[in-house]
Amino acid sequence: MAATEGRPGAVLMAAMMLPGVVPRAHAETAPESGVASVRYLSYQDEQPGLKRITVHSPSVYVMAPVDTRWSIEGSFVADSVSGATPRYHTAISGASRMGESRHAADVKVTRYEDRRAFAAGLAVSRENDYDSVAVSGEARFASEDNNRTWNVGAAYTSDRISSRDDELLHERRRTTEATVGVTQATSAADLVQVAFTGALGRGYFSDPYKTADHRPGKRDQAILLARWNHHVEAVGGTLRASYRYYADTFKIRAHAIEAEWVQPFAGRWVVTPSLRLYSQSRASFYADPVYDPVLGAPYPPGYATNPPAFFSADQRLSAFGGITAGLKLGVQLAGGWSADAKFERYEQRASWHWGGDGSPGLAPFRATFVQVGLSKRF
Repeated sequence: MAATEGRPGAVLMAAMMLPGVVPRAHAETAPESGVASVRYLSYQDEQPGLKRITVHSPSVYVMAPVDTRWSIEGSFVADSVSGATPRYHTAISGASRMGESRHAADVKVTRYEDRRAFAAGLAVSRENDYDSVAVSGEARFASEDNNRTWNVGAAYTSDRISSRDDELLHERRRTTEATVGVTQATSAADLVQVAFTGALGRGYFSDPYKTADHRPGKRDQAILLARWNHHVEAVGGTLRASYRYYADTFKIRAHAIEAEWVQPFAGRWVVTPSLRLYSQSRASFYADPVYDPVLGAPYPPGYATNPPAFFSADQRLSAFGGITAGLKLGVQLAGGWSADAKFERYEQRASWHWGGDGSPGLAPFRATFVQVGLSKRF
């Protein structure tokens, strides 16, 4: 007997709550209805005594079936960024204020066939000093009982990097990425997903706004992602849990564990608390904030006489741990409308690095995310 037989409602609920997975009832047919949504994200990060980066990000998303075999979806986002980022480690000067904007859009077309689906996408992003274009393709193959789905995908991204501080800087970066994964309904209430992604990056990876930041000209990455969704029929809620392992040729190794509980109330309300734990090791060329007695910050001791081939004092490449706690509230409204609001608070500390102390001498980092959205099915 197929795993979905007997209690199909539970597994469909679990499937719909697993991001990126198509429920069995619509395994490889175009969606019966479309959706349009508008969303607004506010982001603020800080370190002790200083408000750093502020981001305001409105976006629009539309997905529509074309007929029984095709669908098209696309989004547009406009980011407004202001504030100051550290010149090195967690040091910020009053002269390092900045303000810029980003506009990004993407479109994806999907073709549905019996137990198969194929998709192609295009994404573009433009900033004052950074342009990016990406193309992607994806294929999904379902088993005869629709309890298992294999997916494969590939993407190619081309980036152009410049700098407001250096008119002569015109660099490029190219990344090729491939993904393979499988989703399995293991019971009427459980979905398990495992996916592996590999990426090969070549080109410019340094930060043009950091002092003496020189990084390798290649960055290869490997990501292993495992998800488990479990629907508890007695209370109508669903646990969404995931683990992510990341490794790259910068020698960064990272672990992320995330859990959400999706709980419907009164037929139209949904409350989703969430918790994410993260830890990473330092990049091989990251230097702790111990400075050369002659050159001073941010140069490490001996930099003048024996400079390393690669060097960075970017806090994001240090060893640290982070915790994100969130709460989302959603409501179904009349006429196919729905609304949601989400609040998240993130804190990062070197002492929270798993398996030992993280990188020393860094100020704690905190960030607040607030997101609201309104959607309409048609």
